[in-house]
Amino acid sequence: MPEHDQESPRLSRRSLIAGAALVPVAALTSAVPAPAAPAGAQTVFSPSERRTLEAFVGRLVPSDELGPGALECGAINYIEQALAGALADEKASFLQGLAEVDTYARKVQDAGFAELPPEKRDGIIAAMEQGTAANFPNARAVFARFRRLTLEGMFSDPYYGGNTDFRGWEVIRYPGPRVAVAPEDQQMKVAIQPYRRSALGANNGH
Repeated sequence: MPEHDQESPRLSRRSLIAGAALVPVAALTSAVPAPAAPAGAQTVFSPSERRTLEAFVGRLVPSDELGPGALECGAINYIEQALAGALADEKASFLQGLAEVDTYARKVQDAGFAELPPEKRDGIIAAMEQGTAANFPNARAVFARFRRLTLEGMFSDPYYGGNTDFRGWEVIRYPGPRVAVAPEDQQMKVAIQPYRRSALGANNGH
C-alpha cells in the first residue's frame, strides 16, 4: 500500500522562474565552459532515466499561458551536454538522484515518477523541496541541484545547448547581449528590441 499521499497545491511556475533572477545572467552563461556534445546527442541518460528527468523538469517549470516551459526551452539537452562534459564529475551523483526520485515515487505512489499524473508528480516535487519526503534524506539537495540546472538550461546562452530558439530569454524578456545601444533604444517609453544573438557561438540558437 502506498504511504500517505503527499499531494500539495500546484507548484508555482512563476515563483520557480522568478528564482532565476537570483542568479545573474552572466553566471548562468558561464556555468559550463563549452558544449560537450552535438545538440541532441544522448550520451548520459538511459531511456528510462531520460523519461524520469523529462517528467521532473516538465513539472518543475511547465508550459502554460505564460509561455514555454523548461522542456520546450531545451533544459534537458543542456543538462545532458553539461554532464557529458564540464560537469562529468557530477554525473554519478546526478543519476543517483534520479534513481532516488523514482524509488521514492514507487514507495509512496506504487509507480515510477514518469508514470504518475501531473498532480502526483507535483506532490513529490513539493515534498522534496520542503524536506518532508520520508526516507529520502537528501531530497532537498537533489531538488535544488535539478532546479539549478533546469534554470541554467532555460536561460543560459544557447551556445551551451539549452535556451532553444532563445525561448528562455523571451520568457524573462531578456533582450540578449549587446555591444552598444543606440540613443533611441534608451528612451523610457520605447519597447526593448530583442537582440537574438549568442554571445559565444553560432548566432542561430538551437
